[in-house]
Amino acid sequence: MQGKSVRKNTPRLPEASGAREGEIHGEVPALRVLICGDSAAAGVGVEGQQQALAGQVIRELQRRFPQRNIAWKLWAKNGDTTAVTLVKLHLRPAEEFDVVITSLGVNDVTGRTGRGRFRLQQQALLKLLKSKFKAKQIMLTALPPMHLFPALPQPLRWVLGRDAKALTAEMDRAVAGQHGCSVLCANVPICEGAVANDGFHPGPIGYQMWAQAIVRKINDCPFE
Repeated sequence: MQGKSVRKNTPRLPEASGAREGEIHGEVPALRVLICGDSAAAGVGVEGQQQALAGQVIRELQRRFPQRNIAWKLWAKNGDTTAVTLVKLHLRPAEEFDVVITSLGVNDVTGRTGRGRFRLQQQALLKLLKSKFKAKQIMLTALPPMHLFPALPQPLRWVLGRDAKALTAEMDRAVAGQHGCSVLCANVPICEGAVANDGFHPGPIGYQMWAQAIVRKINDCPFE
């Protein structure tokens, strides 16, 4: 009953507008970046992609690698689960990326995907990104702290928070022993500016902090 009430009463924000691919020209060969996943990857919670995760990541990369050519793409859709993302990736033509960042899991929580199934899907995702898309570094973004989401009432908040922690633990199991793969904990606080007005998605500050956490890890992996 609480879940139905949340779906009915929570504001449904659009995906961020703007370009979903581009290239920043530099003197050094390209760093090819893919961001894929769900509504958070698509920028729900802010108006344009410049404020969203993709725009913030590219801006941080330009600061960290000022001489590098940066080519990027965003493949994301509000509501996508890991299973749906896998199907979409299978349907896309093969190409190569140096870095892939995923944002998946919240819709798996709300859709009640089991822990074992989620781990197998994440493992399949890693395998596909490495084989078909030649990813050198893959970052699976840990699920956000759903137990703190202001849009969720108790006890629904506690239940979904528990499940989110469990699926992040399955991500950790999926990347174990996988070279170049990691789980990224962005540690975005649940506070004004960091969370959108729907109480569910990141706001501009949240996307910025997430992007900074991503680029710090990219900086640790040399591509030059």
